[in-house]
Amino acid sequence: MESINMLREKPPGTFVVRDSNSFPGAFGLALKVATPPPGVQPGDGTELVRHFLIEPSPKGVKLKGCNNEPVFGSLSALVYQHSITPLALPIKLLLPEYDPASTPEHVSATQALLEQGAACNVAYIGSVDCESLTGSECVRRAVARTVDDTQRGTSRPVSVHFKVSSQGVTLTDNTRKVFFRRHFPVNSVIFAGMDPADRK
Repeated sequence: MESINMLREKPPGTFVVRDSNSFPGAFGLALKVATPPPGVQPGDGTELVRHFLIEPSPKGVKLKGCNNEPVFGSLSALVYQHSITPLALPIKLLLPEYDPASTPEHVSATQALLEQGAACNVAYIGSVDCESLTGSECVRRAVARTVDDTQRGTSRPVSVHFKVSSQGVTLTDNTRKVFFRRHFPVNSVIFAGMDPADRK
């Protein structure tokens, strides 16, 4: 019901993806459409919010019950492709400018912070090549490998200056031992997340 209330007044194509309560490991996609499904009478707008299940598979994720849908390597890849073409969905996904669950005040503060930039010193532990993995599985593998390297003593944390702005992320090695500066343009950052295993 919360997703219906969130989407009812939004433009068609607006969507919300959440962890599925009924199917562990799957995601629920709630999507605002332009017209109700065949045979459904127009009403208070709740009939314009359609629900789909995104199920996991050994090779990624896909829309459940849609044989003409490919398997996508990650949830973000599925969302991005459906923002270009609807495939089995009734309408293309409309990528948001901000999190629709956020309040306008929060969005304004977040946008102002992004324009200004934010910075702090953090411990840089290392960098891991995750090949073609994306999303939380990539984070899981990178953290596991980093923890192993740290326990074996092949990786030592160094203090780096971490800056985030609308241009991207910049790391500057305060000690100049590992690198001088590394910049990651905003369009190269496709996922950010915490360790799914919550290791400390």
